[in-house]
Amino acid sequence: MSTFAKPENALKRAEELIHVGQKQAALQALHDLITSRRYKSWQKPLEKIMMKYVELCVILRQGRFAKDGLIQYRIVCQQVNVSSLEEVIKHFMQLSNEKAEEARNRAQALEDALDVVDLEADKRPEDLMLSYVRGEKGKERSDREFVTPWFKFLWETYRTVLEILRNNSKLEALYAMTAHKAFQFCKQYKRATEFRRLCEIIRNHLANLNKYRDQRDRPDLTAPETCQLYLDTRVEQLKIATELSLWQEAFRSVEDIHGLMTMVKRTPKPSVLVVYYAKLTEIFWISESHLYHAYAWLKLFNLQKSFNKKLTQKDLQLLASSVLLAALSVKPYDHKYGASHLELENEKDRSLRMANLFNFNFDSKRENREMVSRASLLSELAAKGVISCASQEVKDLYNLMEHEFLPLDLASKVQPLLSKISTIGGKLSAASSVPEIQLSQYQSSLEKLTTLRVLQQASHIFKSMKIDMLSRMIPFFDINAVEKMSVDAVKHNFVAMKVNHLSGAVHFGKMDIESDALGSHLCVFTDSLNKARSLIHPPVHKPSKLGENFSLAGVVEKEHKRLLARKSIIEKRKEDLERQILEKEKVEESKRLSIQKKSADEERERLLKDQRLRQQQRISREIKEKDRLEAEKIINDFKKIIKNGDKIHVEGDMTKQFAMEVVRSQRVKELEEMEKKLQKLAKKMDHLERAKRQEEAPLIEEAFQKRLEEEKILHEQEQLREIELSKQHHTGDLQEKTRLSRLLEHKNAFQERIVQRREAEFSSLRKEREERISQLISSRKRERETVRKLMYYLNMEEQRIQRVREEEEARKREEEERKKREEAEMKLKLDAIAAIQREKEREVEEKKEKERREALLRAADPPDARPAAAIAPPAAPGSNKFVPRHRRGGEGSSQRTAVAPEAADRWDARQEAPHAREVRPLRQDALPLPEADRWSRRPLRQDAPPARQEAPPSRQPDGAPPAGSTTDRWRPGGGSRSSANSSSASSSTGWRKN
Repeated sequence: MSTFAKPENALKRAEELIHVGQKQAALQALHDLITSRRYKSWQKPLEKIMMKYVELCVILRQGRFAKDGLIQYRIVCQQVNVSSLEEVIKHFMQLSNEKAEEARNRAQALEDALDVVDLEADKRPEDLMLSYVRGEKGKERSDREFVTPWFKFLWETYRTVLEILRNNSKLEALYAMTAHKAFQFCKQYKRATEFRRLCEIIRNHLANLNKYRDQRDRPDLTAPETCQLYLDTRVEQLKIATELSLWQEAFRSVEDIHGLMTMVKRTPKPSVLVVYYAKLTEIFWISESHLYHAYAWLKLFNLQKSFNKKLTQKDLQLLASSVLLAALSVKPYDHKYGASHLELENEKDRSLRMANLFNFNFDSKRENREMVSRASLLSELAAKGVISCASQEVKDLYNLMEHEFLPLDLASKVQPLLSKISTIGGKLSAASSVPEIQLSQYQSSLEKLTTLRVLQQASHIFKSMKIDMLSRMIPFFDINAVEKMSVDAVKHNFVAMKVNHLSGAVHFGKMDIESDALGSHLCVFTDSLNKARSLIHPPVHKPSKLGENFSLAGVVEKEHKRLLARKSIIEKRKEDLERQILEKEKVEESKRLSIQKKSADEERERLLKDQRLRQQQRISREIKEKDRLEAEKIINDFKKIIKNGDKIHVEGDMTKQFAMEVVRSQRVKELEEMEKKLQKLAKKMDHLERAKRQEEAPLIEEAFQKRLEEEKILHEQEQLREIELSKQHHTGDLQEKTRLSRLLEHKNAFQERIVQRREAEFSSLRKEREERISQLISSRKRERETVRKLMYYLNMEEQRIQRVREEEEARKREEEERKKREEAEMKLKLDAIAAIQREKEREVEEKKEKERREALLRAADPPDARPAAAIAPPAAPGSNKFVPRHRRGGEGSSQRTAVAPEAADRWDARQEAPHAREVRPLRQDALPLPEADRWSRRPLRQDAPPARQEAPPSRQPDGAPPAGSTTDRWRPGGGSRSSANSSSASSSTGWRKN
């Protein structure tokens, strides 16, 4: 790294190296000087050095060196002389543009040279291989290699300058100018990729500006000039994006403009808003967002009507027609019907986002915003008088579409209006920012709207109609297109209709769509199955078993459970009360702690605030002191530079700004003195030049006359020489003609012979051609005849196959219908047979039940049971007490067959016990073993065989259990025991069994 005592020495060294062809070494020398720590204060020679430095960077296409040097120079002159940096950057961009234009003019195949997708991407190896395989010419290849690098360097120049000037309040105008030049570069050379990157760069610069608010030279967006510069840049970005057809980037530019306005809380000028809404109309039309397109046209109409004083009546009528047609182009139904919750939420967010772009509403609350729709838009047009300003054709179209009910004649009346409207259009005379208006762009949307209106109105008066009739009612589209539009309308619940191609008819009405019916088919099917099951197997209502399952132990157990539950509830309530008390204490403790913490935080905040205030005061004092020292240094340095520096006197407190003003005023004075000297010198030189010209005027005239005579003599000599040469040439030509005249007869004979031979050849060739043409015509006739016969045969065969297929389909349909009828008849027969079978089974069951009951009744009272009963009368099962002898047989045989009471009267067992004792036998072992005694814990004595054990226990006719059955053994105090004198033991045993 070389060092120089003065910057001028480095400049001289660089020029010497340039003269000997070492430009890279000169660039490196200047780069070392600029990046050196020795020269950190701005000097006038540094500007010349930077000019030479950027020239070398452009010549050698060293973008990285240029960026490093400009960053260092910005640091040097940021606080001293920013205009110097501005001049250097302008010179840098000018040189880059000149080199790019020079390369563009030198290239012969500009389109091939610029056929690069990305200027920042390197050349791929496969491209190099293809270029050598194709064998390109050396000049074309050199042009491509020469032009593209210069455009890459120009693009890199714009990026470098934007990066250096970003977020600099003193160079805002230069930043905006650079951005505009970069936009024009992308527009001129159709650089879509570079335009996207440029927009992203500018967007990131603004984001960083908002993110880092403590920068030293940060631009103030609240200032009107700064805000207007940033806004103009975004508007130019929006224009270029629409011209390049980059609609996504155009929409992002619109959002950038809206975000900038939201950030600064300022409404832009009407001229900017006109461009904003005009571009929005194009963007929304391309994106097929017709509702927002119409709303943008309405905003544009209001702006032009309010602020454009030069707007003529014709222009106003054209704008109103565009607004009304755009509103009519919106589909008459929304997409909310049948949409999911997520789709509805997304659509709501999108609508709010679009509404913000239109209204410039800075309110962040959703409930305060207004949603846009087709109905609200049309009502707003009517309220603001837009419809009255439109042309007569557009008004008629609006009335037909929105207010008339003409399902049969609507399309025929709309069609001539559309043909007239499509011819209306043109450029507005008093609004250059508004694009050219062509009403023909709305024709397709209006035809679709007419189709939907015809379908809607036809559904109100027709139940069904033929497809041919519907096609005649809608002449704009064929039936397939109409069917597609009707599917979308049915999907969004605009019209209810079905197209039956089998019958060739269209059915209207509020019928259930198949998708809606399929949604609940499982529920309907389940309900039908449940009804069928209840009809086939009716539910059995079982009698209450409360009497059978009731016992004293169960009552005790239920009461015990109830008490336990009550105890647990009481304990739970106590725990809840204790928990509430604890929670209340915790809340009070937390409140006390929060109050204590809040007071501590307030005290800490106060101390920090005091400390911050003291620190700010200290910093302000240091800044003032530093500013004063810098001002004194500036004044002292300036006194050393100028001649009359001792005459400068500064009174009072001196600041840096005041010192710079003093220095600037002194420099202005010096410049004025220098300008006066130059004017005086120029006047002196003017007088001297005038005197010289007065003296040399006669001498010039004399020299002119002398030169004129010499040239006249020379002209005469040259003319004589030319005449002599012409005579000599003429004599030679005559001699040559005489010599060649002997060959004329031979030439004519040879020519005649050649002509005759060629005529014979021509005639033979023409004859052959005519024969070939006649053969070709006959062969083509035969081929056409063959093809015609073949097509006729194929058509007849296709018709025969179609007839056979139709007959086969008809036969299949008849066969299926016959099978269905047979299956239905068979099902009816089977159902009848099944009913008869069920009736027979029921009768058999009833008969069996009747026989069983009769058998049981006969078994309850057999004829041979009376002698045995006289010897050993049966014991009453309901008693367990001793029966005296005089009462055992007193009632006779009429009480021997007494049975136990019914189950419903078992609570009266104590009252019926005396009657049971009268029929109880003397000995327990004389009775058969009851069914319930099998489970007794103590076996009974059987000293003697039972009287008749083969007889089953009798059952009462009403279904009550016999005496001594299982029911009696669960009665308190009931059941049979082995001995009559053991009443206490038997009683205790009965309770144990329970």
